[in-house]
Amino acid sequence: MKRLAVYCGSATPADPRYMELAREVGSTLAQQGIGVVYGGGRLGLMGAIASSALEAGGEVIGVIPEALVRGEVANHDCQLTVVKTMHERKAAFTDLSDGFLVLPGGVGTMDELWEAVSWAQLGYHAKPVGILNALGFYDGLLAFNRHMAEVGFVRPAHQGIILAEAELSLLLDRMRAHEPPRTIVAMDPTTL
Repeated sequence: MKRLAVYCGSATPADPRYMELAREVGSTLAQQGIGVVYGGGRLGLMGAIASSALEAGGEVIGVIPEALVRGEVANHDCQLTVVKTMHERKAAFTDLSDGFLVLPGGVGTMDELWEAVSWAQLGYHAKPVGILNALGFYDGLLAFNRHMAEVGFVRPAHQGIILAEAELSLLLDRMRAHEPPRTIVAMDPTTL
């Protein structure tokens, strides 16, 4: 993995452990020679990832829509690409990265996560999707994903798309060993 799209919040939670986590992830990725592709802002976890990766000598590529350049305080310290829409932003994340690493975040992070998972199911990419479930942040989401599978809304072939670990080193190991699932477009339509 040469680059990971890192999805996380642009907010700064009151609990300082989230910002500490983001800084640790940014510096660890840089130390391992893994570039960061992220939302291009300076605020919140997003900004902490970028600044710590840059401080550790890592590659950081920010992709930000024109409309958010001022609102998210665009990070001109990294290689910054300004695009017109959120759709272009997410397409760039996919094109520029070798996988997706999801840290705690809000609605935008969820949008990015589920699109990466959906695209993996469909076969639009064959890249690993990893959730860093630090501090148990994603316990509820992972339980809901299991529930969707139990009810039958996530096919057995796709139940392993989301890789989740509480520790970054374990998650990165699993992401490196990722084997893409059989995609919906490759399946027999009579068995869907």
